[in-house]
Amino acid sequence: MAESVRIDKWLWAARFFKTRSLAAQAVDGGKVQLNGVRVKRARALCVGDRLQIRKGGYEFQIHVLLLSERRGPASVAQGLYEETAQSIEKRAALSEQHKLAAAGTPHPQRKPDKKARRQLRDMKW
Repeated sequence: MAESVRIDKWLWAARFFKTRSLAAQAVDGGKVQLNGVRVKRARALCVGDRLQIRKGGYEFQIHVLLLSERRGPASVAQGLYEETAQSIEKRAALSEQHKLAAAGTPHPQRKPDKKARRQLRDMKW
């Protein structure tokens, strides 16, 4: 294991992002903060660092436990970090809000047929 790893490589290895370029874009876009400070993608990450990651409306607050430059199985990737209890609670509450909001929207029993699609299209225009 290395003493330090680029933050974009670690985010990819820890499976927060599917590709390294998506991880780099997130860091460049300010979606990732290291110890409360916005950083560049080449910034070295060390064990014990604190990360805040905003992804898809959710915010992860994690502590780095291990470093890795290689992307492995998800079970290994989950051992690279520890999420704070407060972060888990906030994400669960937000997820519950999304579920409640979705429950209030009507869902049709089946897909609209050709005639219904035309009526919907005409109604939108």
